[in-house]
Amino acid sequence: MELKKWTYEEFPEYQNDELKVLDMTGEETGSVYLNDVEYCDAWGTPLHLQIMIPHKRNYAMEKRPCFVYVQGSGWKKQRVHAGVPLIARMADRGYTAAIVEYRHSGIAHFPAPIVDARNAVRFLRKNADQFFIDPDRMILAGSSSGGHTAVYGGMWHNDDTDENLFPGVSAEVSGIINYYGSSSFMFDYCNPSTPNHLKADSPEGLEAGVDLSENEEMRRKMSVECNIDESTVIPPVLIFHGTKDRTVHPECSVRMYEQLKKTGHETDMYLLKGADHGGPEFWDEKVLAIADEFMQKCFKK
Repeated sequence: MELKKWTYEEFPEYQNDELKVLDMTGEETGSVYLNDVEYCDAWGTPLHLQIMIPHKRNYAMEKRPCFVYVQGSGWKKQRVHAGVPLIARMADRGYTAAIVEYRHSGIAHFPAPIVDARNAVRFLRKNADQFFIDPDRMILAGSSSGGHTAVYGGMWHNDDTDENLFPGVSAEVSGIINYYGSSSFMFDYCNPSTPNHLKADSPEGLEAGVDLSENEEMRRKMSVECNIDESTVIPPVLIFHGTKDRTVHPECSVRMYEQLKKTGHETDMYLLKGADHGGPEFWDEKVLAIADEFMQKCFKK
C-alpha cells in the first residue's frame, strides 16, 4: 500500500472473510471534551468553560448549534466538572455544549454571574469556528442558581456597556432553558430546606451581599417574576421543575411561568413527577427530546 495522506473516501476498506464484521452506519455519536478553556479574565478572576464538541463520522467538521449551560451551585463555587457526563448528552444530540463557570458569591455579588454568562456566550460566538458552532443558533440554559442566571442572562442586554468584555460581539441567544431555577425570593417557602432563608449568611443573602429579609428592594431585584412585564425583551423560555424539590420550591418556577404568560411572552413548563433538586431525571430521553424540540423551534424564529 502506498504511504501518503489518505482521504477517508480514498482509503481502501480492509476486508478479512475469516473475521466477524459489525455493520456501522456512520451515524454513531460521541463527543470530544475540552476541559478548562479560559473564556475571560473577569476583573481579575480567570473563568473557564468545559466544552463538549459532538463528533460523528458524517459531520465531524460541521458547525452545530450551541447549548450554553450554567452549572448551579447556590452561587457558591461550582463543581463544573461534575456535570460533564450529563451535559454531554446534549453533545450526543448534535449540540456543542459548554458548561459555564461564574464568579461565585465569595468573589462577587449579583449580577456578576449574569455578566459572566453573557461573556461566555460572546466568547463562544467570537470563537465559533474553533469550536464548530453556528453563532446564529445558541441557547442559554442553567440549573438552580444557574437557571436564575440563564433567565436573567436572556434579558440583561448589556452588549453596549463596560460589562461586555468582547466589544462588538453580541450575547443574545435564541432561547432559554431553566432547570429548577432559584428564580424567586418573594414568598416564605422559596427554599424549604434553608433554615436561614433570606438571611445575610444564606446562599441567596451571600449572593446579594445583604440581608434579604430586611431588604425588599433587593429581593425584588433578584426575583425574576418581578422584572418581567410586557416591554421585557426575552427569547422563548422552557422550564423544568421537580414536584419534590426540597431546595427550590416548584412555586418559584410557576410564578415565573405565569408572569411570562401573563405578559405575552413565549414560554412552556413541565413538572417532573417525584423529581428532587436535580438528578438524572432531567437528562432522561423524554426530557431531552422536549428540550431538543424547543431549541429547534427557537432556531427557526
